[in-house]
Amino acid sequence: MLEIKNIHKAFHDNEVLKGVSIKVDKGDVVVILGPSGSGKTTLLRCINFLERADQGEIIFDNLQVNIPSASAGDISKIRKRTAFVFQNYNLFNNKTVLENVTEGLIIARKIPKNEAIEIAKQSLKKVGLSDRYDFYPSKLSGGQQQRVGIARAIAVNPDVILFDEPTSALDPELIGEVLDVMKQLAKEGATMVVVTHEMSFAQEVANHIVFMDGGVIVEQGPPKEIFTWPSEERTRQFLYRILPDRDYVI
Repeated sequence: MLEIKNIHKAFHDNEVLKGVSIKVDKGDVVVILGPSGSGKTTLLRCINFLERADQGEIIFDNLQVNIPSASAGDISKIRKRTAFVFQNYNLFNNKTVLENVTEGLIIARKIPKNEAIEIAKQSLKKVGLSDRYDFYPSKLSGGQQQRVGIARAIAVNPDVILFDEPTSALDPELIGEVLDVMKQLAKEGATMVVVTHEMSFAQEVANHIVFMDGGVIVEQGPPKEIFTWPSEERTRQFLYRILPDRDYVI
């Protein structure tokens, strides 16, 4: 369904992505792992044109886009098929929970207000926030704010949801409620590309793991293969630091 081919991205003299390619099929949960600075978030942002890659292609079914020369129309088509969940929520502080979800539907998707409100309510119900419609973000916990972010993403009915470390800004006791929502979405067949350090989620929910370091893909494959028999030494070193009790990565 989605293919990212040979993505390169540099910020001044710092080459962050050095030719990254990934395929995502419908219903996949692709988890991208790697140390800080490996290019994971930049890759995700390039998929949604929050950053424009210097080189590469995005193929979305029969839509093929050369990233450097992509037109505004091309970018709009890609964005209408994707949704982005940010690590720091990116909610409008002056808008209620319901308004935060309806905003994109009304402004970007041109959906009539009454219809947008019904879609938003259904999305908020799915993430367990049907009793928080009139709350402002300042009155919500971090976990609740992130669940509003997820509701906003699923409200636009995207083909692919992109998650950028969705639990990294949360207190430890709030992480579970966000992961539970993501697990439920996966069970319902949502296609997701997730940058995360949550190893339990990666092992339990993902069907494809991508390990990045230094702007390249070091290794990728099914979770059982990556977590049990990683073939690359750099992958083993990373997993040993994250999961020191696992003998196989020593």
